Amino acid sequence: MPSPYRAIFALPGTKSFSAAGLLGRMPLSMMGIGIVTMVSQLTGRYGLAGALSATVALSAALLGPQISRLVDRHGQRRVLRPATLVSLVAVTALLLCAKYEAPDWTLFACAALVGCVPSVGSMIRSRWAALYGDVPRSLHTAYSFESVLDEMCFVFGPIISIGLSTVWFPEAGPLLAGCFLAVGVFWLTSQRATEPVPHPREQHSRGSALRARGLQVLVATFVATGAIFGSIDVVTVAYAEDLGHKSMASVVLAVYAAGSCIAGALFGLLHFKGAPAPRWLVGVVTMAVSMIPLQLVGNLPLLAVALFVAGLSVAPTMITTMALVEQHVPRAKLTEGMTWVSTGLSVGVALGSSVAGWVIDAAGAEVGYAVPGVSGAVAVLVGLLGYRRLKRPVVPQRGGSTDEQGTAGYAGHADGQPEEQRSLA
Repeated sequence: MPSPYRAIFALPGTKSFSAAGLLGRMPLSMMGIGIVTMVSQLTGRYGLAGALSATVALSAALLGPQISRLVDRHGQRRVLRPATLVSLVAVTALLLCAKYEAPDWTLFACAALVGCVPSVGSMIRSRWAALYGDVPRSLHTAYSFESVLDEMCFVFGPIISIGLSTVWFPEAGPLLAGCFLAVGVFWLTSQRATEPVPHPREQHSRGSALRARGLQVLVATFVATGAIFGSIDVVTVAYAEDLGHKSMASVVLAVYAAGSCIAGALFGLLHFKGAPAPRWLVGVVTMAVSMIPLQLVGNLPLLAVALFVAGLSVAPTMITTMALVEQHVPRAKLTEGMTWVSTGLSVGVALGSSVAGWVIDAAGAEVGYAVPGVSGAVAVLVGLLGYRRLKRPVVPQRGGSTDEQGTAGYAGHADGQPEEQRSLA
């Protein structure tokens, strides 16, 4: 591991909570595509499969920020465990209803409750922010590392989920996703030393973090970006099935995530002095342009190459987005602010997967790749229209430029809590 990444793990507990976060985020890449694969295997209806996946994503979009707002006020352990239990019960019910051919409305009812899953990635990033909030370089590296783990989930998650559902039994992919969620969240919440101290109600200004104008731009842009991701998943599964190699869809999607993973790892080794807003806009534009080759591919190998290139812009854009969230959202609402970005993605995934499913049923899988192309164009348009808001941060840049500054409050405390957390406690 390169030295910048080794340095961020010098503090006690960082390896454990990051590992727990990796397990807890696996459902992010496994649940939606697992439901699509399961329902298409059992019923052959891609429209229904995409609509159920969209329901899960929309439910997470509605419930996720509310869960994160409660976390900011009451702490991760008190909120995440009951929320996760609700999601796990719903997953179990969804699998049983699908297996025993229950009416469609029961599938949608269960899918709506599956979305009670917490935004584990936001929880992990808030822990990094509590440790390195005053050390921009270390925080950039930490966010980059978490983005690499996100992409690792998308490298291995679809392979595992689609592979199990096609080779073993249709419900296997979503079932394993639920197991990962349970282990990851309960392991994470058992680690109290690195848990950010809750901010009491009186420290919260009225209203949601979404009232921040810059955050509104990020969320709106990532609705379109999420539509790219959601539609690519559904269309790729259908496209591979048309070619007689449905199980290879997981490999192709893994290549897409691998490109992002590699780019994110390299991006984390770089240190930028300028404002993040211009880099963010370049990333959004690059992501949109990379959708054009998907309209031209004629076989799975070429599709894999095109998706690998497209993935190179994903992680750097996500990393820069988190840096912008830090600039536009008060620390007392940081977890909620990060979750709103995930919510934008979830809404986009819901829209993208639904529209892609309808397009596939109506016109075929090849035409379906027009959906991510149009979504990319919308993302660029929204980013350009809101760019001026992003250039004017409302939260001052947090000071500190050396690792010594960032760890000064941490060293010497046997309980492993940074000075900021102890002073708030």
